[in-house]
Amino acid sequence: MDNIKIRDDYIKLGQALKLAGLVNEGVDAKYAIIEGEVKVNGEVCTQRGKKLISGDEFSYLGQTIKVIN
Repeated sequence: MDNIKIRDDYIKLGQALKLAGLVNEGVDAKYAIIEGEVKVNGEVCTQRGKKLISGDEFSYLGQTIKVIN
C-alpha cells in the first residue's frame, strides 16, 4: 500500500486520485468515480467531491492508497 501526504485537513477524492498518479486528468477521475470503479474504505464511492481525511484509504485499478498528514 502506498501513501499520499496532505497538508490540509482533507482532500477530495478526485484530487487524491490525481495526486496518487492513478489518473492523468481530472476528467479521468470523474468517470472512474461515477462508474463505481473507486472504493473508499472498502466501499464503492460515487461522490467525486468525497472528502478524505488522514487514515482513509481508497483503491482503484487494484492499487490501494492511504491518506496521511
